[in-house]
Amino acid sequence: MSAPEIHPTAIVEPGAKLGAGVRIGPFCLIGPHVVLGDGCELLSHVVVTGDTTIGARAKIYPFAAIGHQPQDLKYAGEPTRVVVGDDCIIRESVTIHAGTKAGDFLTTIGDRCFILAYAHVAHDCRIGNSVVLSNTVMLAGHCHIGDFAILGGGVGIHQFVRIGPHAFIGGMSAIEKDVIPYGMAVGNRGALAGLNIVGLRRRGFSRESIHELRRAYRLLFADEGTLKERMEDVEADHPDHATVREILDFIREGGDRSILTPREAMGD
Repeated sequence: MSAPEIHPTAIVEPGAKLGAGVRIGPFCLIGPHVVLGDGCELLSHVVVTGDTTIGARAKIYPFAAIGHQPQDLKYAGEPTRVVVGDDCIIRESVTIHAGTKAGDFLTTIGDRCFILAYAHVAHDCRIGNSVVLSNTVMLAGHCHIGDFAILGGGVGIHQFVRIGPHAFIGGMSAIEKDVIPYGMAVGNRGALAGLNIVGLRRRGFSRESIHELRRAYRLLFADEGTLKERMEDVEADHPDHATVREILDFIREGGDRSILTPREAMGD
C-alpha cells in the first residue's frame, strides 16, 4: 500500500501511528495516542482521540467522535482505551467513548460492524463481530452485544444489558433486560417476541435446526414450572443441539440484568 494521505487542513498530532494507505480528509483531528490500521479512510471532520486503535480498512464518516472520555461521574481521569476491529463502517456523528476502571478500562467493537448515523456506544461496551447498530441506537455503559446482532433505529439499551448473538431488536424499542441469543425483542418497554427467524435463515441455518430451536423456545418459555426447571427440560430434550446449548449457556452465565421473557408487559 501507499504512504498515508493527509489533507492539509487535518491535524495529526505527533505520536499517532498511521498504517499504510491511510487517508485522512479535511478538518480531521487525530490524537497523539491513536493507531489507525492499514487502509483506514476518514472522510472529513472526524475526531479520533485518547488511547484508541482503529483496525484495518475502517471507513469513518464526518463528525464521528471516537475515544473521548466516558460520560461517567465516577471517571477520575485514569487511562482508558477504545479498540475497533477491522472492516468497520462508522457513519456520521457516531460517538464511541473510552472505558472506565469498572469495565477493565476498555470499550471494544469487533470486526465488520456497521454503525449508522448518530449511534452512541458508551463506556465499557463490548460489541461483537458483524453487529449492526442502526441510526440513533443508544447503548448505555457496560452493554454486551453478541455477534451478528441487529439493533433497529432508535433502540435504547439499559446499562449492563446483554444482547445475545444473532438477536434482533425492533426499532424504537427500550430494552432493560438480557435478550437471549437468536431472540427477537420489540416494544417500550421491550418484550421477547419470538426468535429472529429471518436472521437465522440469512445465516444459513437449516430448516430442521430452526424447527428444533422453535421447539426449545416454546418449552423454555412455557407457563409451567420455574425457569431453572424448564431449562433442565430443554437440555434433556435437546442434548446435542449446539444452538440450544448456546441459549442455555447464555442464561446460566447470568449478568446484572434478568432475562427478558415473552410475558413482559408491553408499554409498562
